[in-house]
Amino acid sequence: MYERESEQVTRRVSRHDHDVPDSVVERVDRATLATDTVSDRHHAAVLVNRAVYLVFGVITGLLLIRFVLKALGASENAAFTSFIYGLTEPLLAPFAGMFGTPATEQGSVLELHTLVAIIVYALLAWVISAVLNLLLSPRRTVA
Repeated sequence: MYERESEQVTRRVSRHDHDVPDSVVERVDRATLATDTVSDRHHAAVLVNRAVYLVFGVITGLLLIRFVLKALGASENAAFTSFIYGLTEPLLAPFAGMFGTPATEQGSVLELHTLVAIIVYALLAWVISAVLNLLLSPRRTVA
């Protein structure tokens, strides 16, 4: 049971609770009665996981677009192509020079290091997500 903290709840105290008359009414802040911390932690874990996968999904998507543009020999003079190359260049810096880049006479380039970067970034997203799940997942204890 989970409600906003500012809401007040009215509870009638019976004779069996504290031996007080039925007419006594106690006002208690709902936050002191029940807060569902398991649900809060689960919600936080879900939001953080979505954010991690969104960021790394955009990164891998941009890298995949770059790989296709290079493989098809897209002109670097085109605005979209130069924009994608400019965005992805810093992401590929750790992988630059890993492999040779075979090219054709028509300008097509096979950037194998871009494929490696896509795989590494996808694995990194999975690892970060798994660690965050361990840290943020709800802990339920059985008594």
